[in-house]
Amino acid sequence: MDYVVDACAIIAFLNDEPGAGTVARLLNQAETGADRLFMSSVQVLEVYYDRIYVRGREYADTVLDSLYASPIIVLPRITHDAIREAGKFKTSYSMSLADALAAATTKTLAATLVTKDSELKAAEEAGEFPILWLA
Repeated sequence: MDYVVDACAIIAFLNDEPGAGTVARLLNQAETGADRLFMSSVQVLEVYYDRIYVRGREYADTVLDSLYASPIIVLPRITHDAIREAGKFKTSYSMSLADALAAATTKTLAATLVTKDSELKAAEEAGEFPILWLA
C-alpha cells in the first residue's frame, strides 16, 4: 500500500507522541518493501524547521539526514497535477498551503495520508482521499 506521511506524523514519531507506534510500523513495513511511504520536500522542510525550533540546527540536520536515509521516498518536485490539486484543496477547504500540498500529493499518488492534522478532515469526509489517523 502507498502512504503519504505528513510532517505532523514524523514529528509525532520523533516526539514519541500518540501515533508514534503506527509511524514506526509503517517505516518497518516500508523497509521490507511491504508498503511505500512518500513525503513531499515541503513536508520534509516542515519537519526540519520544527526540529530547529525544538533543539537547534545541528539536531535538525541529523533528523534531515535520517529522513533521507529512511525508506521514505522524498519527492523533490511538485508535479503539475499536484499543483492543480493543491490549489483546489487550498481554495475549497480551510487548510494551510503545506497541508494542501500533502493532500494533493496523496490524491495524485492514489495513496492514503498519514496524519493527525484535523485541517484535513473535511477533505477526507468529502471523499477526496483516505486518511490513516494517528491517535
